[in-house]
Amino acid sequence: MRSILLIVAFILCLTGIINPLRASAAEKSYYSPIINVDVENSRILISTLGAVFWVEVPEEAKAHIEKLPQSGLVDIVVETREGQPPLLKTWKVKSGESTCLHFDGKTCK
Repeated sequence: MRSILLIVAFILCLTGIINPLRASAAEKSYYSPIINVDVENSRILISTLGAVFWVEVPEEAKAHIEKLPQSGLVDIVVETREGQPPLLKTWKVKSGESTCLHFDGKTCK
């Protein structure tokens, strides 16, 4: 019985399901409408492929998120984090009016 459990654990590690050495963060890009901008809690609500979720905004972007157009389309890059909402890295406004059409992770252009 114990050997079966070890074999199952080994297979799970090989498939990447259980791997403590694997980094949990990865970059992901979304093309999404902006559903809501929550300035007080520093987060943006977006949707993609039928899912609606919050994206946390880092300190560098907090001063600029209120410039994002409600219902505007953005191309947004996030860092995925296990057990936490994704963290914003960059955005490019594709439709809608904004004084910050491109946020590169540090500044607005």
